[in-house]
Amino acid sequence: MQLLKEIRVLDLGGFVSGPSTAAVLGSFGADVIKVERPGTGDPFRALSSDLYSPQFQANNHNKRSITLDYSRPDGLAVFLKLVKTADVVVVNFRPGTAEKLGIGFSALKAENPRLVYCAITGFGPDGPYANRPAFDHVGQALSGWMSRHRQNDDPRVVGPVISDRVTGYHAALAILSALHERQGSGNGHLVEVNMLEATIAFGIEPIIQHFASGKPVPIHIRGAFSQAYSLTCKDDRRIALHMSSPDKFWAIVCKTFEQPEWVAKYPTHLDRVRGYDDIAKELVAIFRTRTRDEWMAILEKEGLPFAPEHEVQELDSDPQIAHLEVFYEVQHPKFGTIRNAHRPSWVDRTRDIPFRPPPELGENNDEVFKEIGLSQSEIGQLRAVGAI
Repeated sequence: MQLLKEIRVLDLGGFVSGPSTAAVLGSFGADVIKVERPGTGDPFRALSSDLYSPQFQANNHNKRSITLDYSRPDGLAVFLKLVKTADVVVVNFRPGTAEKLGIGFSALKAENPRLVYCAITGFGPDGPYANRPAFDHVGQALSGWMSRHRQNDDPRVVGPVISDRVTGYHAALAILSALHERQGSGNGHLVEVNMLEATIAFGIEPIIQHFASGKPVPIHIRGAFSQAYSLTCKDDRRIALHMSSPDKFWAIVCKTFEQPEWVAKYPTHLDRVRGYDDIAKELVAIFRTRTRDEWMAILEKEGLPFAPEHEVQELDSDPQIAHLEVFYEVQHPKFGTIRNAHRPSWVDRTRDIPFRPPPELGENNDEVFKEIGLSQSEIGQLRAVGAI
C-alpha cells in the first residue's frame, strides 16, 4: 500500500513540524530522504547521547538519512543534484534563511520546475512576528489554544506537542493537493504553512462561538454543550463520559445512577448545559462509590458513550487498540526493537508498507549519493573535506 512510492521527498526540517510533515508522506510510501547537517543532524537527535532520542524517533520513521553541508559550495552543488531527482522539498526555517543558503523556492525551482516546495514557519513569511523564533508552545499560546486548556497559575506545560503536529498534517495535505494539480499542469508549487494559522484552524469552534456572540467564551462551554465529563472513580482511575445532546442518553443516566429527580430538573439539553457545573459535582460523588472497572461494566451494559481515561502505559492492554494493531515493530541492527504507531488511515482495508526504523545520522549517505550519480571517489572526497 505504497500510494506515494513514486514520490521523492527531501526533508530538511528539524524538531517537529517539518519532520512530521515528511513522516506523514513516508507513511504512505514516499521515498523520504532526511538531509541533515554533518556531526549533529536534527537537533532532536541530541536529546539523548546516542543521537537517537525517542523524540527524534517519533517524527522520523520511514526515512533515509544523509548528511550534507549545503552551506558550502561543494555541498550545495550536491544538494542541487539531489533536488533534480525530487518531487517535494520540506523546510521549516525562519523566513529568509533558505534564501540566504541558496535553497529558497526560486533557486530550487530553477533546477526543477516540477518541484513542490513546502516552507513551514511559525507566523508566516512576513509581518510583525515573522522573524521571531517559534516552537510548539508559542503556537499554542498565540492561537488561543492554550487558553482553553488551563485554569490556574501552574507554569508547567502538560501534554504532547499540538501546534507542530497539526501544522505538519496541514502541510502534508497541502503538498498532496499541489502534487495532484501538478499531474495536470506539470508545474511545481510553493506551499506555505504556518504554525499560528494551523493551530487557529484546529481550535476554531470557540473562536466561531465568540464571533457569533461577541462575548468571551467560557472555558467549559464545549464540555457543557457536549455533556462531557471526566470522572475519578473509587480507585483513583478516571472515566470519560460523553452524553452529547440526545435525550436518550440522559434518560439512561438518570435511571442508571438512580436520580429520577434529574429528569424534571434538567428536562432539555439546554437545561443540562446551564446545569453543567451542578451535574458535574453530583457525578463526582457518584463515581467515587465504585472502581473504574465496576463503572465500565455498568456503562457498557447500559449503552452509554464512555471510555477509560488511559495512561500511556495502559494503551497496549486495551482490547480495541490491540484489535486494530495500532503499534508496529521494526528491528534496528544497533538499537533493537523500535516501536511506532501506524498511520491512522486505511486504504482498501490495509496500511502496510515496508516499514523503516528511524535512520541513524548519515546512515544512507553512500546509497543516496550513488543514486544521483556520484562515484565512490567523489563521495570519499566530500567526506574528507567535511561536506558530508
